Amino acid sequence: MKKSIVIFYCLLLYSLVQLISWGMLVIKLQPSRMAMIMGEGSVFLFLLCIGAYFLHRSIKKEDRLHEQQTNFLLSVTHELKSPLAAIKLSLQTIVKRDLDRARQQSLLSNSLKDIERLDDLVENMLLATKIENRSYSFPKEEFDFSELVQKVSDRLQIHTCDCDQNITTNIQPGVKLSGDPFALSSVLTNLLENAVKYSGPCAKVSVELSKVNGHAFLKVADNGPGIPDEEKMLIFDKFYRVGDERVRKAKGTGLGLFIVKEVLQNHDADISVKDNVPQGTIFEVTFS
Repeated sequence: MKKSIVIFYCLLLYSLVQLISWGMLVIKLQPSRMAMIMGEGSVFLFLLCIGAYFLHRSIKKEDRLHEQQTNFLLSVTHELKSPLAAIKLSLQTIVKRDLDRARQQSLLSNSLKDIERLDDLVENMLLATKIENRSYSFPKEEFDFSELVQKVSDRLQIHTCDCDQNITTNIQPGVKLSGDPFALSSVLTNLLENAVKYSGPCAKVSVELSKVNGHAFLKVADNGPGIPDEEKMLIFDKFYRVGDERVRKAKGTGLGLFIVKEVLQNHDADISVKDNVPQGTIFEVTFS
């Protein structure tokens, strides 16, 4: 991509040199036409600069997309490899060693957690692909949203912290929604996993669900490093991840919040991002 930019600028420079040289030659041969040549040359130069600007922006956009896709493939490879390696080690330990039942159960339980993690990753990629291809229909039905929020929170609690409960819930019972339970489950999973991932070990994450003015209102708050104001709108772009890719430690594919935005748009729901106090991020979702 950098080679393309260099070639582009060389061609642009060559065009400018040719324009100036030919203009000077014509003026030298026909001085009476200088005003016309200067006017037409200025228009041509203006159009050339406009075209160069949009072409440069397009090349840079393709460059960023290529870099994001490369980072995505590296992230997916890592996300797949880590749980697979853990599952393999657990099963090899069970097969090769004479372990008591409690130890076997612990290893199998850890393997199931890693399988759930893999399942979430695959579902995210499949859902993101279907959404982008407009092949997912979002089948809607009326269901108990309170039960879904509690179920996802309980499931992710297993993945988070052994020393203390760090996902705290305040869920109003009986909040009903007309929507796609599967897609909304992905929304909850992505918001909670992000909150847990960026909050650090055993940091508190809170989930609140209530009805405000007759509408379902969901709030997920963490105590992580927060999101800079200039990146708050960018985080919902596909493959976008906060911070510098070269020094980032948190794992992820950059698909989670893209899925959140698309699913909520198809449910006529609004999502906002706010700063938590003293630190962290709050995601607020209001269903119409």
